[in-house]
Amino acid sequence: MIENISPSDIEKRSMEIISGLLSGRDFPPENKPVIWRAIHATADLEYADNLVFSENAVRLGIAALSGGCDIVTDTNMAMAGINKTALSRLGGRVRCFMADEDVLSEAKARGITRAAVSMERAARIDKPCIFAIGNAPTALIKICELCGEGRLSPALVIGVPVGFVNVVESKELLIASDIPHIAARGRKGGSGVAAAVVNALIYEIMR
Repeated sequence: MIENISPSDIEKRSMEIISGLLSGRDFPPENKPVIWRAIHATADLEYADNLVFSENAVRLGIAALSGGCDIVTDTNMAMAGINKTALSRLGGRVRCFMADEDVLSEAKARGITRAAVSMERAARIDKPCIFAIGNAPTALIKICELCGEGRLSPALVIGVPVGFVNVVESKELLIASDIPHIAARGRKGGSGVAAAVVNALIYEIMR
């Protein structure tokens, strides 16, 4: 039977359905909004099992956002999905360097991906940043490399690239590191998931 629901209640009803489908399971209270938001964005209940949180990851992300940190993404799609109005109220903005002409030229000259060059560019930002990676495993690998070299210290890394080549390996590299992270184990992920995780953190502040 088709439910008669007003547009303003659709999200609320979706969250109720997710809660019902996951009833009887225990999740750390601070992680639940992120898990629920990822499932809401994908209709994929496996995110209840494959999302990995480093210690205090959600609290660190909320603290960084409350302090006006910026978000760096590896796709314009993720950038489009983040609630920029709410983020701007917190003093932050979303940055994506992937389409910059100089990034493209440098990547071509060096024979590396635009995502890797974009992360090097982001490492020069003179304020705390959260990295939301939903597409490029090379971005995640470069972040880990830059952190290891002491050239980058992210407030949080959301590592959810999707695909088959180096995707699982890049996520496991992040999970094994000391970098604060929220990651999706396995091949699943995507720009929509990256944006959903960021929004979940923002909405926790706005509640």
